Amino acid sequence: MATNVVDNEAKIKNAMYMLLSIINDAGVPRNIRRAATEALNQLRDEKLSPGVRAANAISILDSISQDPNMPINTRTKVWQIIAILETVRD
Repeated sequence: MATNVVDNEAKIKNAMYMLLSIINDAGVPRNIRRAATEALNQLRDEKLSPGVRAANAISILDSISQDPNMPINTRTKVWQIIAILETVRD
């Protein structure tokens, strides 16, 4: 049980680190950086369980993942973040 909690936190931290790299990339359109910031804030919300935080962030990222203005490398990163967060379970 405890390893699952540690595992979830590690996955969330990894996703947060990847989101920060998108947020700090000046080459990424502002609306995508804004959505990444929103997803990051969801992941930081300690009042919610890890599974809910991950699901909220996935929902936000999913909505921008098809944005035609998103650079290819950023899209790949968003998909990687979604894949990581999909493995977070309560």
